[in-house]
Amino acid sequence: MAQAEHQSSQNALLTLKIWHPDCWTLEVTEAVSANLLAHTVYNAADGRVKGHFTAYGDSTEELDRLVEEATNSRLTHSVAEMQHRYGFEHPHVASGSVTRELLVEYDPNDTVSDALASYGFIQEGPVQIRDGTEYWSVFVDNDDRGQLHERLEAVREMRDAEVSVTKITSHSTSSSNVLSRVENLSKRQREIFELACEHDYYAWPRGITTRELADEADISKTTLLEHLRKAEAKLLDPAINEFTQSL
Repeated sequence: MAQAEHQSSQNALLTLKIWHPDCWTLEVTEAVSANLLAHTVYNAADGRVKGHFTAYGDSTEELDRLVEEATNSRLTHSVAEMQHRYGFEHPHVASGSVTRELLVEYDPNDTVSDALASYGFIQEGPVQIRDGTEYWSVFVDNDDRGQLHERLEAVREMRDAEVSVTKITSHSTSSSNVLSRVENLSKRQREIFELACEHDYYAWPRGITTRELADEADISKTTLLEHLRKAEAKLLDPAINEFTQSL
């Protein structure tokens, strides 16, 4: 057990620049000057999904145009505006930008997500979409880096996509670091975080909504999000990914 706790692994963190056909986010951001951040995806009816997106730009007029383009797109089923999530921050959005939270229903077959996941590219954070191009931060096991070219080529062929690597960095993780971070959580933060992991709250697509998770924990949605926000701030994304896999 002690040996396993101190076992470390090396991952490569890649930034991928992607274009592919039949994607509403690419078509919309190419048509307007506003941009998008893609966050969480939920299952919806008839094989579709609902994605949470942050639209941002320099003015409300730009966002109005983006929402109009998204609503009129042949590739979307519905577009709804959401209230800003409590405690939600956008580190990729420039200071001073006007933002708007959107819930968009669309066909998951029109995305590149499954293709990336199929070939071992694990999403690290929100996807940035601007000027008709997607920018993904993904992890890949360093043991497989020798096959990186073949795996990227497979993604290209699967989605008729243009994919280029703009940055590669090494990322070290160790289970001992994860365990020490978890120990920094309060008892209640850990209970809520573990409950979220058990119900696939951090999965893609998300296995439970925030409201359903709050009901499961028998607390308000606001209190749930506050516990998760504090827990996530202590754990950070690499720890969340590894700890979730260990449950």
